Order: sequence, then C-alpha cells, then structure tokens
Amino acid sequence: MSNSDLANALLQACQQRGIMLATAESCTGGMIIAALTDIAGSSAVVDRGFITYSNEAKMEMLGVSAATLEAHGAVSRETVLEMAAGALARSRAQLALAVTGIAGPGGGSAEKPVGLVWFGVAVAGKPIIAERKLFADNGRDFIRRETVRHALELGLRALDQDQAVGVEP
Repeated sequence: MSNSDLANALLQACQQRGIMLATAESCTGGMIIAALTDIAGSSAVVDRGFITYSNEAKMEMLGVSAATLEAHGAVSRETVLEMAAGALARSRAQLALAVTGIAGPGGGSAEKPVGLVWFGVAVAGKPIIAERKLFADNGRDFIRRETVRHALELGLRALDQDQAVGVEP
C-alpha cells in the first residue's frame, strides 16, 4: 500500500470514529501531515501538525521537558512519549502520531545510528505507545518516506485495536 493509500485509510478510520488527528514531527519535517492534507476532505479530521525539528521547538510547542532531552536526547523513547502526549494535550485531537529520528546522512552514532526512529502513538484515554525502528541507511529520502509509512500504519493499528474510540457504532 502506498503512503497515499495509507493516509487515505487513516483519514477514513478517523472519520468513521468521529475523531481528530494531530502529528508531532521532527525528522520528517511535516511529511506525515503533508501526506494527510494532500487528500481532499482531510480538514474534517486533521486538526494540526507540530513541526518540532529543534529541541527548543519540542519544549515550546509540545512541552517536552529539558530534563528529558538532556538525559535521553531528542531521539529517544522518553522524548517521543512526551511529544505524543504534548500533541494530544495541545490540540483538539484524540489521536496523535509523533516521530523523532536520525534521517542522515550525518548525525548518527554507535548508540543512535542513521536510520533510528522512535514513534509515539497517543490515543485519548489510553497509554501512549512507543516503538523503536531502525531503517536501512538507504539515504535520507528513503528513511523519511519509510518513517511516514510506518507512522501511518501505527495510527491505523492503534485505531483497529481500539474500536471504542470516538463515537459509538
């Protein structure tokens, strides 16, 4: 399934459940929200996208704590959990997708190599889920596209697992 097909499926799933969606993006620089808003009618379920490339933006826009960033770094489970929570709390959304990673070509290390991405999925009233993924270092564009794909898939999975979200069927 293409990223466009996944975005369309996620929009339909949100619409069927009567919920709004928000994103908090670092390494993708807005590509997830762009994939969603490229589709006509997306305004019915897309509330907003937070593009938080810098640590300052993560703190100011999403409420990520300086202590978290100092202790764990921007690319970490702890940071993505706070990003997802912040996106949910600072929007009208009931579903928030967050990503932070190292798209390369530089910036990687032995502990955090190029291709490492942390994903956060927050559904209102549920524990936030974090997932670590290490994509092949096949170039910046590849890593970013695969990050968008996986985030959309995680959003769909989260809604499939929680049929009680939003309006009662």
